[in-house]
Amino acid sequence: MGKDLIIVESPAKVKTIKKFLGRNYMVHASVGHVRDLPTKDLGVDEAKDFAPKYQVIQGKQKVVTALREAAAGADNVYLAPDPDREGEAIAWHVAELIRKENQNISRIQFNEITARAVREALQNPRPLNENLFDAQQARRVLDRLVGYKLSPLLWKKVKRGISAGRVQSVALRLIVDREAERHAFVPEEYWVLRAHLQAAVPPPFKAELHKVDGKKPVVGNADAAAAIETAIAGAPFIVDKVEEKKRLRQPQPPFITSTLQQMASQRLGYSAKRTMSIAQRLYEGVELGEQGTVALITYMRTDSVRIADEAQQAALALIADMYGKEYVPPKPRVFKTKSAAQDAHEAVRPVDVNLTPEMVQNLLPREQHSLYKLIWQRFMASQMAAAEFHDTTVTIAAASTQWRAKGERMLFPGFLAVSPQKGTENEELPKLEEGQTVQLTTLDKEQKFTQPPPRYSEASLVREMEERGIGRPSTYASIISTLLDRDYATLEEKHFVPTDLGRVVCEKLSRHFTTLMDVGFTAQMEDALDKVAEGEQNWVDLLKDFTRDFDPTLAKAADEMEAVKQGLATDVLCPECGKPMIIKFGKAGTFLACSGYPDCKSTTNFSRDEDGNIRITERPQEEPEKVGTCPDCGKDLIVKKARTGSRFIACTGYPDCKHTEPFSTGVACPRCATGMLVEKSSKRGKIFYSCNQYPKCDYAIWDWPVAEPCPQCESGILTVKTTKARGKHIACPEKSCRYTRSLGDDDNAEGGEASSEE
Repeated sequence: MGKDLIIVESPAKVKTIKKFLGRNYMVHASVGHVRDLPTKDLGVDEAKDFAPKYQVIQGKQKVVTALREAAAGADNVYLAPDPDREGEAIAWHVAELIRKENQNISRIQFNEITARAVREALQNPRPLNENLFDAQQARRVLDRLVGYKLSPLLWKKVKRGISAGRVQSVALRLIVDREAERHAFVPEEYWVLRAHLQAAVPPPFKAELHKVDGKKPVVGNADAAAAIETAIAGAPFIVDKVEEKKRLRQPQPPFITSTLQQMASQRLGYSAKRTMSIAQRLYEGVELGEQGTVALITYMRTDSVRIADEAQQAALALIADMYGKEYVPPKPRVFKTKSAAQDAHEAVRPVDVNLTPEMVQNLLPREQHSLYKLIWQRFMASQMAAAEFHDTTVTIAAASTQWRAKGERMLFPGFLAVSPQKGTENEELPKLEEGQTVQLTTLDKEQKFTQPPPRYSEASLVREMEERGIGRPSTYASIISTLLDRDYATLEEKHFVPTDLGRVVCEKLSRHFTTLMDVGFTAQMEDALDKVAEGEQNWVDLLKDFTRDFDPTLAKAADEMEAVKQGLATDVLCPECGKPMIIKFGKAGTFLACSGYPDCKSTTNFSRDEDGNIRITERPQEEPEKVGTCPDCGKDLIVKKARTGSRFIACTGYPDCKHTEPFSTGVACPRCATGMLVEKSSKRGKIFYSCNQYPKCDYAIWDWPVAEPCPQCESGILTVKTTKARGKHIACPEKSCRYTRSLGDDDNAEGGEASSEE
């Protein structure tokens, strides 16, 4: 009897699965995709029903050879890539490549990498799902047609080397449209009046103005606020109504991909890409000391809140044991998955709830532990009893005004026992009765202005894409990364700001490709791809319908789209000759150049303020700082500045000697320990500090690092922050840690840009 072969995606899974399968199984990894469309041509035969011309991916020849050899020596081959469309596509391509060596090929899938789940899958193999593969193939071909045909048009009209994507371009439109809303927003003044009151018994409390003459108050200026203050001067404050009720607060469902990314962004400060990378490792398996390699969470690409019965029963048993039977809900909770969800997999949950975050804290890297704790707490909380509150709403009359105070008191923590959250919105009120007079101690009058809609954070952009049906759980992180990598948007204070290049690309595409850039159309296309996966739509017909509109629109745009490669006009005048400056799109980002070129070669960097106005970046002439001797030619090394603002080390012998080095902070990278943190700048000029071992290590922070471990958490460094409230001070870079202290004489305080906590 020979061995059976299991083929998974990741080498990390090989180790996890080998741990609990016997000697009768070989386990190999495809290391992701093995075939794809070619990189140097379209690779799609449109005349033959969009037939793709797949080829083995460069560098994967050895992997394919190893898979073929293993398949030739196996009795049966079980294809076990991830349980989604992408995984089905990988399985399909592997099958095509090994079919000559072995015909006994089946597909297996599991939502968690445990002995039980894998053995169950082996007992229930199935054929490859052609519909799922067709859905992924349709998406791949669709995106190739858009990107390969649209990008050259943008090269010709805007800037060479840029590109367009079917879904990413719509996500960019969300960011650009939000920025336009902010610029068009006209703030309106309003005043908030707050009465500080004292009853016969403590505590003192606050009440806000609720009504004036029985109507909602409109206090638009200081005079109106003063008039109300005059009207109540000397008037008694009498309790008019006391309303009390018990309120239940229910827990949220367990995580799906989008909510995991949102919460990891809000609680841990992780990007969507970083969250998915960490979650992938937790899913595939991590080393847990004597336990060996253990998978900690279920599959993390899902849009379903459904959970397995055995997982729910295990959670309920642990809740009763850890917290008491009163924390178990009257009946097991069932959460409803959105109608648009594919519901192919369970929610993101711990594989074994009995493996608590405390038990693995010393066995996991900090970021893996933090994300596991987030997932474990959310899942446990989702299965617990509701939190109970006693709410009190008090209405107080004074002359022609009414004031309202709200208080709450927790009666039973319920799920909050495992997932504590920030303080309640309402304070606890003293015991009050109708007709009772309370004493006004002070009256606060605060001027405020209405605020524009906020820019998207990663969390809110993912939420918006999910709600509008743009993309799918597996694509959110890559969409965001693509927008940043293409310099179509930047992250400022952790919020997306479109670049000038992003605005131009969005404006051109929105004007000439109205259907492609329509959010509703993109959502409909996702629905159509879902129908392909369900066998209700033919993938070739879908592509024919799309190209029937896209191809003529592309031809028309090629003739009518106005080119901006010469630059965008501005009202900024050249400081040297007085002619208008224009915005140019260079390799290192945007800059201002004189329209009088080549007679005038003046250029300068610029930034934009909150209102979108151009602000020239001053470049004072300074004596260069000498920092050593060039190892290549022996001349002096000096500190220079890149166009985007960061410092670097360069040889004074340039251009004969082109030796350069990054500007080192002298602080070792706390994540990989082998690299050093060096100064960098984003394409829009924001300074940050990252590991010089990138891309092997992607550790980066916004503030100047200090080589000192945090005394309150596991962070290996501290940073120098500058905020409006505290000025320059020392702080821990970890969002979950609040350690700060004043700047001492011994602290390296070279850094000090305004931080995100302003």
